[in-house]
Amino acid sequence: ALREIVTGYTREAGVRSLERQIGTLLRKAATRVASGVATPIEVGKDQVREYLGRRRFHDEVKARTSVPGVATGLAVTGVGGDVLFVEATAMPGETGLTVTGQLGDVMKESAQIALSYVRSRAEELHIDRAALERRFHVHFPAGAVPKDGPSAGITMTTALVSLLTGRPVRPEVGMTGEVTLQGRVLPIGGVKQKVLAAHRAGLTEVILPASNEPDLDDVPESVRSAMTFHPVEDVADVLRLALADPPAASAPEPVAA
Repeated sequence: ALREIVTGYTREAGVRSLERQIGTLLRKAATRVASGVATPIEVGKDQVREYLGRRRFHDEVKARTSVPGVATGLAVTGVGGDVLFVEATAMPGETGLTVTGQLGDVMKESAQIALSYVRSRAEELHIDRAALERRFHVHFPAGAVPKDGPSAGITMTTALVSLLTGRPVRPEVGMTGEVTLQGRVLPIGGVKQKVLAAHRAGLTEVILPASNEPDLDDVPESVRSAMTFHPVEDVADVLRLALADPPAASAPEPVAA
């Protein structure tokens, strides 16, 4: 029951909201006792909704990344670490890039760098040049939350390559890292908070800059032992680890002799 309250009803860096939710549950249990319900009252995972209503937070990584063009990034917010989805799409029209989601200037520049990298490496990535002659739109859901910083660079690059190659991103993978025009992966901050957020969201693999590998020492051993970490220096390694295999071509139907 406590784990269900933590994962489904609270999202904060501390425990104030958790304390309030537990207090609410206990007061409702006390009300039942006062009304004559037999004791003791046991509250398990399945009974939490009776006391606190429907869940406020849901695990949605698998559903969100089931289609090409969506990648799971990791960020640091006012409530600690959090997962950050990046959605990419393309449409006919004047070549260019639109980015939305209440982004700061640094994040907008990272999006432009990601697209420039993909355009410059089209042949290596097995992307048709004609597919790049479109307008691209990169969106960060939770549009009411301001976002900034360079650490979503590899996430945006992965989302764009996923879109253009038709290969979905593996749902168990989260990533963080700044990207350069040459495809280098640069270090970022907040590794501990981001890894804890990935673990809480059910991710089992994290891609992060090789320069940040020493920061993993700050992550609790119980979390480190439950996850696989991939320190990388180049975007090519990110794509190799993050993208699922392309759909197998359907076998041709037999021809009657």
